Amino acid sequence: MQQLRRRLTTGFVVILTMLGSLLVGTLTAAPAQAATRDGVCDTGEICFYYNSDNSGSISDHGTADLADYGTDPATCYVFRTVGRAGHDQCIKNNAASVWNRTGVQVRVHYNSDFGGTWDTVAAGAKRNLTAAVKNNNASHDVTPLRTETCKNSFGNPRSCAGAVTWANNQVGATGWGGYCDRFVANAYGHANSGSTSAIVHWGQIPSTHRNAGDRSVPAGGLAFFRGGEYGHVMISVGGGTFVSNDIDGYNKISDATIAEVENEWGYTYLGWAQPWFQVNH
Repeated sequence: MQQLRRRLTTGFVVILTMLGSLLVGTLTAAPAQAATRDGVCDTGEICFYYNSDNSGSISDHGTADLADYGTDPATCYVFRTVGRAGHDQCIKNNAASVWNRTGVQVRVHYNSDFGGTWDTVAAGAKRNLTAAVKNNNASHDVTPLRTETCKNSFGNPRSCAGAVTWANNQVGATGWGGYCDRFVANAYGHANSGSTSAIVHWGQIPSTHRNAGDRSVPAGGLAFFRGGEYGHVMISVGGGTFVSNDIDGYNKISDATIAEVENEWGYTYLGWAQPWFQVNH
């Protein structure tokens, strides 16, 4: 009988030990499985708010790039803080303010696939989004930041690569004094740009195709400046090099950089744009 009791007692202790191990394992595993997108802005996250001044429901994200927030209520990224304005609504074109707790820069884009104008949000910044993307947000990327490529989706006769080849072949040519906007239009196969000047051209390009202040201009992109009466525009051929008229002597086509135009002419760099021309719009 005593042997039976010992066996039962031993078995009971083994069962309790196994149950205890399972409970400890379950309790230990819980934090690792906790949801990261919980509507709370934690350290290491970029957080979008439905309302200005960091109020309303929150959509919190880790440090991965997001190319498209989506628009289908069944699958889109939504604001997750229950009981606040905007809860469960898609965040695309609905974010008004931001808190960047990732520790690095984050860029919020007007278009999907990291396109169009953007707002660069510094690490630790907690503020309203700039007017360019406030309630017009479609994607974001996290440092190291992506560079938008040249996209010839505007019906131009030449492609971005074709325009670059044409421009490079004109280096050393003359006869272009004062015709910067015509030069870049010719690069894309147009007789003229359809605009009266470079500065007018910049203003006519939709903001979705302009990248204000960005100096990482892809080959084929058009770099614009404010200065003088007409401004200036030149075409990127990649690697920080551009082809421009007049910078190496009036009337002549030569290689150039953004810094040369700023330093030699005192012009203000505005940013770069996709090859959009008024002539075919």
